[in-house]
Amino acid sequence: MFIVTSQSAQSPWMNDDLRMYRKTVRQFIQEKFAPHHARWCQQHRPDPEAWTEAGATGILLPDLPEEYGGGGTFAHQAVALEELAQAGINFGSLVHSIVAHYIFAYGTLEQKRKWLPPMARGELVGAIAMTEPAAGSDLQGIKTTARRDGNHYVINGSKTFITNGMLGNIICLAVKTDPKAAGFKGMSLIIVETRNLPGYRVGRSLEKIGRHAQDTCELFFDDVRVPASNLLGATEGKGFSQMMEQLPYERLAISVGAITTAEQAVAITTQYVKERMAFGKPLLDFQNTRFKLAECKTETRIGRVFVDDCIERFLAGQLDPVTAAMAKYWLTDCECRVIDECVQLHGGYGYMTEYPIARMWADSRVERIYAGTNEIMKEVIGWSL
Repeated sequence: MFIVTSQSAQSPWMNDDLRMYRKTVRQFIQEKFAPHHARWCQQHRPDPEAWTEAGATGILLPDLPEEYGGGGTFAHQAVALEELAQAGINFGSLVHSIVAHYIFAYGTLEQKRKWLPPMARGELVGAIAMTEPAAGSDLQGIKTTARRDGNHYVINGSKTFITNGMLGNIICLAVKTDPKAAGFKGMSLIIVETRNLPGYRVGRSLEKIGRHAQDTCELFFDDVRVPASNLLGATEGKGFSQMMEQLPYERLAISVGAITTAEQAVAITTQYVKERMAFGKPLLDFQNTRFKLAECKTETRIGRVFVDDCIERFLAGQLDPVTAAMAKYWLTDCECRVIDECVQLHGGYGYMTEYPIARMWADSRVERIYAGTNEIMKEVIGWSL
């Protein structure tokens, strides 16, 4: 487990209720997650009971209304994400939350009552399945289809790089309900309940560079029959617009974890260079070390101010997609720059996986890729000019 630090500057959205919540989340992570994380890395997924334990503590869907198992705001979600990032714990709670927010935003009252409370308790584990072997950021290229057959959809296709794929039992699936429609037209979102579902198969756990404890798999659908009532939204063909509307939430959440990890990298590296001796004196006594850390500290402070502003905008319902894209692109790039500098300051030890900075370096790289690559973020920003 990484060294837990506190931010040097207090976020303007923080209050006493959130401080108490942070204390609860931190204690839970230290007692229930951290002792098992190394084993989770070996088995490529958390233990199933980790989900129900997290649900019982109130950290899975804190920003949903109370009737669905929440009762807080995105600020509570941000606190949970920060604590996981500070502890270096790879857990699929963000993806789980994204699925819940799709259901909350577009589901019927019956769907929300059926799925959200057990998701908040960790009894249902959410996964979002969009990416395919030949379609990543270019979602218009998906091939998975859902053909209407009476009161059911018959689904065929495959998905890859799916977080929570092995343990997930409620999948938000992007499909083509009208395969003949060009581009993004004809795309829909369907909720698939996977328990004992004929034709549904989970593939191998994927071997990743980092995030070894995070459950990531391939999914296969062979004539899978799902009730037509599991469609999200009143009509077919709304999937792309639904995804676009929810992306600011996902991209802001990623940004929160990114800046927290960068801050943590600076903190543990500062401690390291105070203790590590070279040429008869601590590394911190060398001007290059101080200058590099000064640059990193400045970048993370700028990033913290930016993400705090984004959180306040989101809480006020004012975070636009372009600003969210800016946050995701700049903060994940910043995270990787800062961590790479910190690895360098660790010298050879920075390349050893027993050191937290090495694991941070491997875990952080994917954040510039998922939820839309940073090149796509730049396109989103460019289109607004």
